[in-house]
Amino acid sequence: MSARERILDAAAEIMRTRGVASTTTKEIARAAGCSEALLYKHFRDKEELLTYVLRERMPAFAGIRRPGEATVEENLVAIAHGALRFYTRSFPMMASMAAQPVLMAATRESMKKYDAGPQHAVEWLAGYLAGEQRLGRVSPDADIETMAALLMGACFQQGFLHYVREGVDGDEVPRSLAESLVGGVLPVLTPGHGS
Repeated sequence: MSARERILDAAAEIMRTRGVASTTTKEIARAAGCSEALLYKHFRDKEELLTYVLRERMPAFAGIRRPGEATVEENLVAIAHGALRFYTRSFPMMASMAAQPVLMAATRESMKKYDAGPQHAVEWLAGYLAGEQRLGRVSPDADIETMAALLMGACFQQGFLHYVREGVDGDEVPRSLAESLVGGVLPVLTPGHGS
């Protein structure tokens, strides 16, 4: 395993269990079995490291779902289940950032710098739904931006509730929860729903 991979693994575990605020690059380097200088050869700062941890070490957020593949319902359930798993596992990191205004401000700047942030999930889902709408598999009357925001918002909220109930190492989010959330938006997305 490369040094970069070891660093990401160590950072993901420490940030997930202790939070971002109380995690230091020195501690990550020690856990990865490398020097702090080597850590900085791979990552510019702790914020960039966090960005890569979220991208590469948290559960796959959306997977590769393209318009026209499988069914819209199957795709949305897979996307929602990935989002639920991502939010549940990343909450310890996000909570420690949000709890400290200085860290949150630095994270906000980092998200701008690395073109990252929570808005991308809603934008990506809206783009997927727009593709399905062009293919006629989503109602032409559906407000896809609103539906994307509603589904991702529900996943965020339910992921948080699951984390509160189960903790960092609790049971996996059940797929049935994703199915239930998708069931709430699917009637609006289905062609002919208003007929």
